Amino acid sequence: MPLAGPLAELRNRLLWSLLAVGIGAAVGFGFGDRIIEVLKAPLPPNVPLIVTQIGAAFAIRLQVALVAGVILAMPVLLFHVWRFISPGLTQSERRAVLPWIPLALVFFAIGVTIAYVILPFAAQFLLQFLTDDVQPLLDIKEYFDFATSLFLAFGILMEFPILLLGLSRVGIVTSERLTRSRRVVILAIAIFATVATPGGDLVSPTVLGVTLYILYEGTVFFIRRTGR
Repeated sequence: MPLAGPLAELRNRLLWSLLAVGIGAAVGFGFGDRIIEVLKAPLPPNVPLIVTQIGAAFAIRLQVALVAGVILAMPVLLFHVWRFISPGLTQSERRAVLPWIPLALVFFAIGVTIAYVILPFAAQFLLQFLTDDVQPLLDIKEYFDFATSLFLAFGILMEFPILLLGLSRVGIVTSERLTRSRRVVILAIAIFATVATPGGDLVSPTVLGVTLYILYEGTVFFIRRTGR
């Protein structure tokens, strides 16, 4: 069947990607205590984390390990994405897109770094609404759900410019089309930034949305300079 080859290729790529994530997760589990301490550091020292479920501590350790696994395995994931899509491109399209694959890894790292930088500000923003007679006791699972989701959201959504550049290189989008779609893109960025940052604060979606919009405008400018 015509689809048998691509499906088998996709299965193999997924298996290798899952293996890479699993190895990265094992490393993350081994360094779990240090990673958890780093993620707890943005909280004020007078705000304790409490456990309300007997298995919460172990679940958090696994969650942190999985997120670390995805981050560590990102070079392998991007490699297999490229190897899967490259056979469907022409030789000129492959030459045009290939240089941007390493840049995608750089953008992912930048996104993760931005998430760590704004994490203290997001936590401070949310805690400032407590009154003096209220003692904050944060559920450890909810806090780490917020922190790890923030890291993945910023890292993955920072791939947005690379996607646009790749699409422009193969002729799917142009700078003119992206310029005409600016209003729709702004609305989509606002929605995605709000949904992707689960903390309920204003800092995280604002920083993510502004960053994505600046990258969008910079990408449109770059595409226009290349004559597309």
